[in-house]
Amino acid sequence: MPGNDANVIWFVGAGAGDPELITVKGRNLLDRADVLVYAGSLVNPALVASSPAAEKVDSWNRKLDDIVAIMIDRAKKGKRVVRLHSGDSAIFGSIVEQIAELEKAGLTVRIVPGVSSVFAAAAALTTEYTPKGVSDTLIITRPAGKTLETDYIAELSKVPATLAFFLGSEHFSEITEKLSCPRDTPAVVIYHASWPDQQIIRGTVADIAQKARSAGITRSALLIVGHAVLGTACDYTRSHLYS
Repeated sequence: MPGNDANVIWFVGAGAGDPELITVKGRNLLDRADVLVYAGSLVNPALVASSPAAEKVDSWNRKLDDIVAIMIDRAKKGKRVVRLHSGDSAIFGSIVEQIAELEKAGLTVRIVPGVSSVFAAAAALTTEYTPKGVSDTLIITRPAGKTLETDYIAELSKVPATLAFFLGSEHFSEITEKLSCPRDTPAVVIYHASWPDQQIIRGTVADIAQKARSAGITRSALLIVGHAVLGTACDYTRSHLYS
């Protein structure tokens, strides 16, 4: 760990939810932070509470300019600033616009990756997304909504791949209606992957949206589509790695 953090902002992936899924490097930064700017309820509160940072700032419902201004101000005062994002900040983390403003202010940004919820979901399902003979491709995408005018779900779902949908808990019906794959394709909704209240709903493209709705899942969930979600029950072939 570099000893001189002057004019540096650390972006740290908190992991999917389980506080033990943060990396060792991320944990060390939490322990050493003077200022912790965290992504609201998307980050496990136990992880936030475990940091001895003198100042903790919840970024939920704050404007970008406000969040960036806080980080710039504290860093310019010689404070070690850690920006804690949920999962891994590289996937729908909206970090580029933050970094652009921080760099304009003469600050350096360093990123510590985290365990994305998409990988915590695979762990919860006891599977991989790319079993040989089933899927060689993982597509991570999101549906159109308030902040996205157009998606390419119909086109992407023509590829023989495992599909993972973020930011779509309110749009499962719209997503499944757009899918080009067969209606009996296996599908799973995973709420709060790796959290204590994790829920797994299994179904197919035809019925998964209704099943999720009946279970009361309307937020913080991933939709995974493809035969890979069946784990050892999918029609895989043995990898050359172990032949």
